[in-house]
Amino acid sequence: MFLLRDDISEISGLIQRGNIICYPTDTVWGLGCDATNDAAVQAIRAIKKHPEADGLIVLVNSIEMLKKYVTDIAPRIETLLSLHQRPFTLVYEHHQGLAPSLCAKDGTLAIRVTYDEFCNELIQAIGKPLVSTIAAVHGNPFPPNFGAISSEILGSADYVVKYRQDDKKMGEPSPLAHLDQFQELEFIRE
Repeated sequence: MFLLRDDISEISGLIQRGNIICYPTDTVWGLGCDATNDAAVQAIRAIKKHPEADGLIVLVNSIEMLKKYVTDIAPRIETLLSLHQRPFTLVYEHHQGLAPSLCAKDGTLAIRVTYDEFCNELIQAIGKPLVSTIAAVHGNPFPPNFGAISSEILGSADYVVKYRQDDKKMGEPSPLAHLDQFQELEFIRE
């Protein structure tokens, strides 16, 4: 079991009380909080010095959870998500029930269905989506592993997850795409 030094119930309790965590995601290390708690999301934006015009990414642990928060999922997207096992983030126009400060200036929101065991257990424990934004000040390079996260970011989190801190594997952000006016995938980040 991956939780040799972390307690999921302790971490989920912290998140439910509005705290910020630094944790390994299915891509890179991120800062996270309850995606329905606007005050916590704003705290992450302040830590990262993240522009209000840019949105943050949200993780859900299943297509069923995605459907609770996205009101209009094209059948083509649902098929893609059910077949795609690698991290892949999509931008949605029609969403509900999440913190308003997660959204980009145009009202869109980026959400990824994660298949990472740790992230899924954590999302299951809090019963809500989880914010997943790169653990770096906005504009700085993403940390490819735990050792590359700045002390400023680590010191700003209420809890730093111990799991995978020793990993030397280099992670990278997921591709980011949205459906264009012709219902074709248009990549924002590959």
